[in-house]
Amino acid sequence: MSERYPIISITGSSGAGTSTVTRTFANIFRREGVRAAIVEGDSFHRYDRAEMKQRLADAEKAGDKHFSHFGPDNNLFGELEALFRGYAQTGHGRIRKYLHNDEEAAPYRQPPGTFTAWEDIPDNTDMLFYEGLHGAVVTPEHNIAQHPDLLIGVVPVINLEWIQKLWRDKHQRGYSTEAVTDTILRRMPDYVNYICPQFAHTHVNFQRVPMVDTSNPFIARDIPSADESMVVIRFANPKGIDFPYLLNMIHDAYMSRANTVVVPGGKMELAMQLIFTPFIWRMMERKRRVTP
Repeated sequence: MSERYPIISITGSSGAGTSTVTRTFANIFRREGVRAAIVEGDSFHRYDRAEMKQRLADAEKAGDKHFSHFGPDNNLFGELEALFRGYAQTGHGRIRKYLHNDEEAAPYRQPPGTFTAWEDIPDNTDMLFYEGLHGAVVTPEHNIAQHPDLLIGVVPVINLEWIQKLWRDKHQRGYSTEAVTDTILRRMPDYVNYICPQFAHTHVNFQRVPMVDTSNPFIARDIPSADESMVVIRFANPKGIDFPYLLNMIHDAYMSRANTVVVPGGKMELAMQLIFTPFIWRMMERKRRVTP
């Protein structure tokens, strides 16, 4: 952790909705004049799309039914931890981008599914912002969770997560239901061992819970909308959180436990703005106090 070079880390499983959190923070950074170094978790995968496809085929031939993007063998945990540690100490580090599609790849004149070259984080950033799968991973070899100043978990209940992945992979990537189901099953051990444990280290968790029937996610035709959901917000340490203010500002919000607020799904971004803007203020104030 660092007062001079703070780190915010958003961690969540694939299709969990971390992009919504990223958009919310982008709005806060713009409004508050914060210069953030943005780090995409996919850029710390070990293999590009073609390499991963080949290694998956090799794993299946060898009888490995649990080869996935979620585990340590296919990610650069050491490099990610080194980035967090180095940035917290010096405000510098090396990052790259993973180019998901033609639109992202066009400016770099590279095929989609590849990485850009590693490059230095620009000088004079105020903080580092990470969003991806492994922002709070702890293994025997690495402890990434110890470095961020603010750790946020974003995860839907499991059936909703599967519905979101099925819809995205079928409609945006052209996969069959059978192929997506196979991916879900293949990832399950790594999901249990490397994704779920992260949410015990986070400072704030957001979990979206559908208010409609999702009992069989494999036949669902639509993703439950925000208005068909509630969001459970759990604070690991509620000290300093102004719960009366949140309840007053968010219509139909209520507290289910002493450290937990439940808000309508459509109010999740508003809740994030209200909760995290003061965090950013405090980080920037501490940074100003210790910066010569």
